[in-house]
Amino acid sequence: MKRTLSALSIVVVLGTMAGCAPPPPGGSTAGYGKSIEGSGKPILSVKPTPRGPFQTVVVDGAELMQVRGHVGQFGGTFYDNQISDGPKTFNPWASTDATSSTLGGMLYAGLVTTDAYTGEPIPYLAKSVKIGDDKMTYTVTLRKGLKWSDGQPLTAKDVVFTWNEIVKAGLGNASHRDVVLVDGKFPEVKALDELTIEFKTAKPFAPFLRNLGEGIAPAHIFKPVVAKGDAAFSAFMGVSDAAKAPEKFVSGGMWLLESYVPRQKAVFKRNPNFFMVDAQNRRLPYMDRYSMSFVGDMNNQGLQFEQGKVDVYNVPGNLLSHVRQLKKPDFNLYNLGPASGTVFMTLNLNNRKNDQGKPFVDPIKSAWFRDVNFRQAINRTIKRQDIVDNILKGVGAPLFTSEALASIYLNQKLAKGFPADVDYARELLKKSGFTWDPKGILHDQQGHVVEFNLYTNSGNTEREAIGVNIKQDLAQLGMKVNFKPIDFNVLIGNLKDGSWEAMIMGLTGSQLEPHSGANVWRSDGSIHMFNQRKIEAGKPTDISDRLPWEKQLDDLIEQGSQTFDVQARHKIYDQLQQVVYDQAPFIYLYSPLNILAVRTRIQNVDPTPLEAFHNLEEVWIQEK
Repeated sequence: MKRTLSALSIVVVLGTMAGCAPPPPGGSTAGYGKSIEGSGKPILSVKPTPRGPFQTVVVDGAELMQVRGHVGQFGGTFYDNQISDGPKTFNPWASTDATSSTLGGMLYAGLVTTDAYTGEPIPYLAKSVKIGDDKMTYTVTLRKGLKWSDGQPLTAKDVVFTWNEIVKAGLGNASHRDVVLVDGKFPEVKALDELTIEFKTAKPFAPFLRNLGEGIAPAHIFKPVVAKGDAAFSAFMGVSDAAKAPEKFVSGGMWLLESYVPRQKAVFKRNPNFFMVDAQNRRLPYMDRYSMSFVGDMNNQGLQFEQGKVDVYNVPGNLLSHVRQLKKPDFNLYNLGPASGTVFMTLNLNNRKNDQGKPFVDPIKSAWFRDVNFRQAINRTIKRQDIVDNILKGVGAPLFTSEALASIYLNQKLAKGFPADVDYARELLKKSGFTWDPKGILHDQQGHVVEFNLYTNSGNTEREAIGVNIKQDLAQLGMKVNFKPIDFNVLIGNLKDGSWEAMIMGLTGSQLEPHSGANVWRSDGSIHMFNQRKIEAGKPTDISDRLPWEKQLDDLIEQGSQTFDVQARHKIYDQLQQVVYDQAPFIYLYSPLNILAVRTRIQNVDPTPLEAFHNLEEVWIQEK
């Protein structure tokens, strides 16, 4: 049922907040054909029944959040893994990669979180959030008795410090700032008393409620580091610190860092001061430890699951049939529906020069990449259905839009896209003066042979196979593509310093809030990777050279953020998707079906399409 903020009374208490559409139905296989049919282990559809609201209970004077699930047992270790060399930092405000963000985020909590059943924002560290009738003022009241893991009180000063001295300054990763700017202005944040904070945005800003989920940092630990500047802050809580002295990492979240072995494993232990309790008012989480190991590639990741070394596995499409035939019956398979992230190919449109006065990209190639006909020729030639059929084994669907197939803001008119058409692509190239020699090799107007390098992260066998497919597809246009899988850290380094030509990459996404991509689409965004500009903490970013369609994206992002009616917002984000569809700065490839394998020893599992382990604090281990 559609609900809008304008229908509410003068003050709204968070938990009955409107303006948010419900999440998509669980287990949907629309567009996926018969990809999950077949013999072997059955795949369970995810159709969770929403639970009632969380309750606040007072225990020893502290206002704690009581969970809604079944009572469990304490003890045990949850084993997980990731394809990664490990985190670059445990500082979530300085993180620029998924592994660092995931592990750093395990140490901190935000004022609000998202109810995984309804998609609504709900209080977390906050006991309540009240929104004024101006739609700009948010009054947040913290729970009484919150404590950091070192026993220090968690109060309004920590919230104000985090927002005003870390996020506002753009320290570490400016993405945290990017997504809360309204007309380029940061919200005013001030403490009204020890437990009450007032946020005021420059204009009504629809995504702001969800942005209150920003993790809160301990001021007594971070303040001395912030005073030393961005470089010191970015290095703070680095991997060397984690390996030598993990006990110094003060946490406000569910976990404490117990140990870290670089490139091998990070182990977390339960935080005894965590603010959630079970139905018997016992402090959670139930589990003693959460262990994350790092593997070099998808084959090793799958092998660890087969050998019983990990408890959870996101099953790649090409291995689903194999996993379903495994003889060990000690796991369940869940269909969580289309993934919320996106996978794409992108070309570097940056035609500026670096600090040494040298072009980031060869000017000859830059001219090709900045030509929309060139980008669309590539877009129209890639055989997405072949990628889905041959690499994902049907467990996915072609993707043509900047919103993933799981998004409630998906532009349905564009979602079906177009079939690959080499003849159409060749006509586009002809319009821009490209020609072919007798051998079928493509040349530009000046006679230069069209040749460029395409990178992706090594170890991700799915992306490596896609790169080979794209290389073969573009050979039909006479393009020579040098496909080079490289180490992920090197790839990210190249992305940061602008020294790349083309790339296959993925971004995490949100099914509920398109503004989470503001740091991608804004011309001054910290991961506006296809035309990245220099970002410096505390300094405005020069966007005077932005392309006309980049300005369109800027304007649409701004409009969408200031519109509260879901239907009206949908129209704005439909337009944004149309601009991306027409200009193809990202050439979207496919959307996988999210199939999750979970060991049966893991109890209280209740996955939803929004999050598989949204209730991790109440998950418990059934030991043999």
